[in-house]
Amino acid sequence: MDENININSEELNTNIEEPNAYTAEQNPSHIQGSNNVTRIQTTKSNKGKFIAGLVALSLICAVIGSLITYALLPSPSNGKFTPIINQPAKEAVFPVEQIAENVGPAVVVVENYRAGNMFFHNSNLQLAGSGSGFIIDPDNGYIVTNNHVVQGAEKIIVGLDDGRNVPAKLVGADPPTDLAVLQIEDTTNLTAASLGDSTKLTVGEPVVAIGNPGGTRFARSVTTGVVSATNRTLPMQSGPASDLIQTDAAINPGNSGGPLVNHQGLVIGINTVKYAEYGFEGMGFAIPISSALPTIEQLIEHGVAKHPALLVTVNDQYNAYAQYNNLPPGAYIQEVTPNGPADKAGLQKGDVITKVNEVSVENSSDLIRELYRHQVGDKITITYLRDGKSAQTEVTLGEISAKQG
Repeated sequence: MDENININSEELNTNIEEPNAYTAEQNPSHIQGSNNVTRIQTTKSNKGKFIAGLVALSLICAVIGSLITYALLPSPSNGKFTPIINQPAKEAVFPVEQIAENVGPAVVVVENYRAGNMFFHNSNLQLAGSGSGFIIDPDNGYIVTNNHVVQGAEKIIVGLDDGRNVPAKLVGADPPTDLAVLQIEDTTNLTAASLGDSTKLTVGEPVVAIGNPGGTRFARSVTTGVVSATNRTLPMQSGPASDLIQTDAAINPGNSGGPLVNHQGLVIGINTVKYAEYGFEGMGFAIPISSALPTIEQLIEHGVAKHPALLVTVNDQYNAYAQYNNLPPGAYIQEVTPNGPADKAGLQKGDVITKVNEVSVENSSDLIRELYRHQVGDKITITYLRDGKSAQTEVTLGEISAKQG
């Protein structure tokens, strides 16, 4: 994590409150036939025509339904990626096998090669790990994956759906958001995934995860589930990650960087992490695609992503003290960068940030989430506590960037 990033990750309180485990029992609706039967007297000829008519009508409906489904299903994109496309109505749900057929070819295997152990006189590049990614721009060969999949790589190889293994260049990586963009030169017959709008997700909505658990051996494995929750926060190596999509679709090592797809065939998330604590099952997390797109676009254009910042160090250990002393929770400022945005706005060490604009802030994760909703140079109002009194100040946001290397 960049030394200027505004959260001291070593001092964060990583004990987060996880959702309670519930056992949900389905209560299927039963269709019961009526006991009152009306008898219809008819001739054998009329009865035969009636049955034949029903069969013909059923066949016609089936054909029409298939045509409508085929017409509505998004086709793999062969042009430059479109950030958000118009989604069909929620009722237009497509079969998982059709989604796998359409989106699967856009999913790639990402292999991370590093030098061997110098102490054993082996300096050749060796496979250090693998993950997933997906093509977003087939003309220019751009691929999205997680930063942790390619971190430290000296060579990156991408495995395509048609069996080709091609070298890839790291265009840019951003540890704070755990995103990275790769590029391959050979763009022959590439298929791109279509991107959806993750802001419209609802809890319980069905989703499909596609990725490569275990590498090429289980490439493009498809699992299904639902959106279990949204706006989840987890502690990560690079700092707390917020706004995550929680899903019970199986996400295993090697799935990182692969797409989470809705039942309209649109990518709505980037599979990132599995909650692996003992006793927990079916808890995977994905970065919402709508939140990821601004960073992805910056990486493609500049090779680096810039994020809005106050340039302060925050210590979440304050909240245990606040709870014990019946004080309001917030983001406790442990250090202020001289001449930074917070310093210029009059914020000091010991202040406790409780709001960004009108949104409450209870910890460092809340603070980062709200700051990342803005752009560098935006003006925001910070509400803070000092010596037990509440005050406000206007801050012009500065910037932080995570440089490669």
